[in-house]
Amino acid sequence: MCLCAWPDLCVCGLYILYVYVCNVSLCVSSWFHRDISGLDAESVLKSRGVHGSFLARPSRKNQGDFSLSVRVGELVTHIRIQNTGDFYDLYGGEKFATLSELVEYYTAENGILQDKDGTIIELKYPFNCSDPTTERWYHGHLSGPNAEKLLWERDEPGTFLVRESLSKPGDFVLSVLTEEKSKASSGGRRVSHIKIMCQNDRYTVGGTEMFDTLADLMEHYKRKGIEEMSGTWVHLKQPYFSTRVNAADIDSRVRLLDQMAERENEGDKKSKAGFWEEFDTLQKQETKVKKSREEGMRPENKSKNRYKNILPCKNYDCNGLCLHNKLQESGDPKVYIACQGCLATTVNDFWQMVWQERTRVIVMTTREVEKGRNKCVPYWPEMQGSKEVGPYVVTCVSERDATDYKIRVMEISPLDQSDSVRTIWHYQYLSWPDHGVPEEPGGVLSFLTQVNTKQAEFANAGPMIIHCSAGIGRTGTIVVIDMIIQTIDTKGLDCDIDIQKSIQMVRDQRSGMVQTEAQYKFIYLAVSEYIERERETEKRERESERDGRERDGRERERDGRQRERRKRESERLGRERQKREMSGCRHSLGPLFIIVVPHVSPSFCCPI
Repeated sequence: MCLCAWPDLCVCGLYILYVYVCNVSLCVSSWFHRDISGLDAESVLKSRGVHGSFLARPSRKNQGDFSLSVRVGELVTHIRIQNTGDFYDLYGGEKFATLSELVEYYTAENGILQDKDGTIIELKYPFNCSDPTTERWYHGHLSGPNAEKLLWERDEPGTFLVRESLSKPGDFVLSVLTEEKSKASSGGRRVSHIKIMCQNDRYTVGGTEMFDTLADLMEHYKRKGIEEMSGTWVHLKQPYFSTRVNAADIDSRVRLLDQMAERENEGDKKSKAGFWEEFDTLQKQETKVKKSREEGMRPENKSKNRYKNILPCKNYDCNGLCLHNKLQESGDPKVYIACQGCLATTVNDFWQMVWQERTRVIVMTTREVEKGRNKCVPYWPEMQGSKEVGPYVVTCVSERDATDYKIRVMEISPLDQSDSVRTIWHYQYLSWPDHGVPEEPGGVLSFLTQVNTKQAEFANAGPMIIHCSAGIGRTGTIVVIDMIIQTIDTKGLDCDIDIQKSIQMVRDQRSGMVQTEAQYKFIYLAVSEYIERERETEKRERESERDGRERDGRERERDGRQRERRKRESERLGRERQKREMSGCRHSLGPLFIIVVPHVSPSFCCPI
């Protein structure tokens, strides 16, 4: 998942955030399946993929070649990939140095794939295979230069990670930051890339030592070290953990992070791991980037900031925007506006934003007052009441309570255009505790389902507005959960997700989004719960489909038996009727003969 930067808007002092979702980068996708046949590829793509899902696999017909299996509508097509040893191609056309480059080329729509009948084949969503290990030092489909960049940023000799080999699919690479200075112009430490070969489902770096799993191999060389061809010894001291995870495996990642948190170093009670470690890394990254907050510190805007230390940031990509009378154009269907809870001085600005941005759905994740503290002024009128808010009038048409939240239906129109009315749906989540997070994520997931269903009802709706009090903690948590869920809905349960990087990209647009470790963990739990729900839904659908097939089979079998019985009964009745007819003939004729004489006139009849 990738977030494109969009500027904070200065709404006469009311600061908001645009966030929208773009296509995921292919470089984090493990679409190569080393042990799968064409029939198995068809089965998994039909049962768990969507239109545009694809995977690559070794060819069973031509040793050394590969095949692309792609879901096209309800069918699966297979495309042969030639591996000459020097390049990869589709038996003609562009040539590529690696399989990864070929797939990325056609995924980026540089080349058009067509079936024999002219059908366009789109490579849209990589269908990921399960990782060969759940260890967090495994980074999947990561290039060598990107691995070096990560290790240089850490700048701790002995830091290591394992990634897939791009030059030889099915093998792996151990990348280690060494003590030596690099000879390259970058001037950083040298990164050693050591090939790990997979032979008959066993792993080796060469020589006679073979290991059943990647984890076994790594544990061995963490103790022993690895001698390079040059004679230099490389020592594995600390892993560089990946936060990327296959969505289908997130439950395992949650359990692992929980276990790590429980196994704190007894010699250092302050030592923490698991979720805290990931969140702490995120916090440290935040402090490395200095962002200008001068817009929020302007004298005319200071009174409109709810908290003095929570101000909108402005990075080099952002241009300050103010409210205006012209509608914003949005090129993406999923856009969020994140903002602080209203102050008395910002209510008019808030409603001007609602009108200007064509918003139809507002999500509020706080009560007006919590623990005696004002969190957000009621910016809506009482039930059946109206109030003027700047150049607009807002009316509360209805209000009702639902489980965990309240729904208000309001109407807004300009004072000078009373016939131009828009309906606004206001969802206020009431079950978020004063401190911490909800005990379980089910309520939030159900809430988001209702919110998104309503948003989808408006064909030309503007961005959904989400706010709490400060507009970063609960707001950031809700935004990130919804973004990741949308990615899973679009690309299937086997897509790659990265919660830490998703938050980091959101923070590039608004500092501090997702404020606490508890909120960070809650996102993991919510995504895990969502995937479990989706699996249960898929299971019920498969069972229903299977039951339907079995029922249809039983009905066809019953109909067949009935047809067979009717056929036998018809044959029996036919035989009986034939017998009766034959029997009737014998009784009426007896031993007599029938003499047939021609018909003649009576006058010519002669007596016998």
